[in-house]
Amino acid sequence: MTDKPYAVDPPELRKSLGVLDGVAVAASSTAATTSIGIGLGVTAGVVGLHLPAIMLLAFLPVLGIAGAYSRLNRVEPNAGNGYVWVGRSLNPWLGFLVGWVNIVATVAFLAYTTAVTGSAMLQLAGEAGVHRVGGLALDPGSTAQTTAVGIVVLVAVTLTAVTGIRTAARLQTGLLVFEYVVLLGFCGYGIVTGPHPFSLSWFDPFAIPSATALAQGLLLSVFCYWGFEAAFSVNEEVREPRDASRAGLITLVTMLGLFLLGSVAFQRVLSERELAGHGAEGLAFFGDRLATQPWAALPLVALMFSAMASLQAGVIPTARGMFAMSRDRTLGPVWARVSRRYGTPAAGTLLIGAMATAVAVLALVIPRLADMIMATVNAVGIVVALSYALTALAAAVRFRALLREDWRQGVRAVVLPALSASALLGLGGYLGWSFYTSADHFEVSADNGWFLLTTPLAMIASGFAAAAWAKYVRRSPYFRTGAGTDADAPQLLTTPN
Repeated sequence: MTDKPYAVDPPELRKSLGVLDGVAVAASSTAATTSIGIGLGVTAGVVGLHLPAIMLLAFLPVLGIAGAYSRLNRVEPNAGNGYVWVGRSLNPWLGFLVGWVNIVATVAFLAYTTAVTGSAMLQLAGEAGVHRVGGLALDPGSTAQTTAVGIVVLVAVTLTAVTGIRTAARLQTGLLVFEYVVLLGFCGYGIVTGPHPFSLSWFDPFAIPSATALAQGLLLSVFCYWGFEAAFSVNEEVREPRDASRAGLITLVTMLGLFLLGSVAFQRVLSERELAGHGAEGLAFFGDRLATQPWAALPLVALMFSAMASLQAGVIPTARGMFAMSRDRTLGPVWARVSRRYGTPAAGTLLIGAMATAVAVLALVIPRLADMIMATVNAVGIVVALSYALTALAAAVRFRALLREDWRQGVRAVVLPALSASALLGLGGYLGWSFYTSADHFEVSADNGWFLLTTPLAMIASGFAAAAWAKYVRRSPYFRTGAGTDADAPQLLTTPN
């Protein structure tokens, strides 16, 4: 494979994606089946039997964020999206931070999803009667075993992502169809036949135990919605920028429907203790309560497919975001190398997979998979909320003139994004303070508030350090203007100043 740093993919390979392809990438990145199968149990451990309420409540600021992404994408489609938009409208340092935290959050997510994929495969092996390999007893709750199995899958999907968006979108479309058929079937059956009575209190956010539980539950739910913006990361490869906007919004509304369906079904079938106590094995337990084998294994197969698809969908937009940053010289030139054969940022894609593998191995310091999931989701939830909030503020600043010209448009383009940003920043700050005051020492544990706070702070601090390197060592022109390289620029890299 010969690589050359092109500004964009070769013309014959560009502009080939439509709305459905964007939906496939964004829906796979959001990973509804994984979020339902694992995220609902984690969130229930915080908010109890109020999952529908917290999912609805979290949807409101995320919808405002989606509107901001959509409007910004119409005027400036760019693979760097938030990195470019925030840098131009607010400040280059903040723009770089948005790009950076999305990178590190996705790498952390890939490491966590690698273990989830391995856990699903080990659970399937157990359902098939395979409980030992040689002298090793298979344990779906072991971080070491699940990570080892998951890394094999991560390598495979990364190699597939190198071949291009079209190939990945086709694979993900097939996986999504299977996942959703299984998910809709089992959740629908669970709602009809579940032993626990339906209660309107499930939809009452005021019944959530405490303000801290509400804040943490909201950020965990925002994490579940995270990924819809993957449609905007491939917007230089779609036929029309509006297709990326449509794909992102369609994905977001679809996720809301699936999360509400899943949360009601889980609470109809499982008790609060069962819901919060099964972690990564929650969907398998749900399936066992509704059917006998081999049918009970179908939700587990869907979870495995969802995790596999989200691994690939996580690699794709991250590599393209780093591609956009590299062509501005805020990152090194290796991230901008485009394969002659596939027309993709192949080297960057492979490096993202390698980085995720390294982080997955480092995560072995947390021996229990459930603890690793809790720690990762909390950290990623905080930095994702920060990234979303800054992007929404960029939209509010950029379109503020609409408030004078057309108040209806101004409310949608300025007021709603600003309110969404304020809500997410307030939640993140409150939750960070709660973590800080909940402990008096540091310990690498999902129950230790200082550890849960240190992880996102380290992600943010590393972003400012990397920004300083880009500005003062790489001398990137981005820090003078905040403007990213135009998507159709003929040259990707120029001679340093």
